[in-house]
Amino acid sequence: MSKIPKGLTDKDMFQNYVEEATLEDTFIKAEKAAEQKRRERAGIEPPAQLGKAGFTPELTEELGKALLQLKMELFREGIQKYSFKIKRDGENIVLVPKYKKNQ
Repeated sequence: MSKIPKGLTDKDMFQNYVEEATLEDTFIKAEKAAEQKRRERAGIEPPAQLGKAGFTPELTEELGKALLQLKMELFREGIQKYSFKIKRDGENIVLVPKYKKNQ
């Protein structure tokens, strides 16, 4: 057993002390790193490809949701093999599913 010297300041007592990371510290550090990465991604958008020009992430997400709904409706009708055809009607762009009814 070592003897504790008297008359030391707090700074002197903790001079060579290294605190071990707890599980909580590890989780907090991971959360901060994930938050930082999320902020970096939100602030810097990758350059848009020409085919996606004008599509914001919100618009892309909305389009994805609409396509998912359409795919689910086709699946409920028993249609599993299909493709899409894109048509332009003036200022409107229409996405039409192509499939055979006898599947």
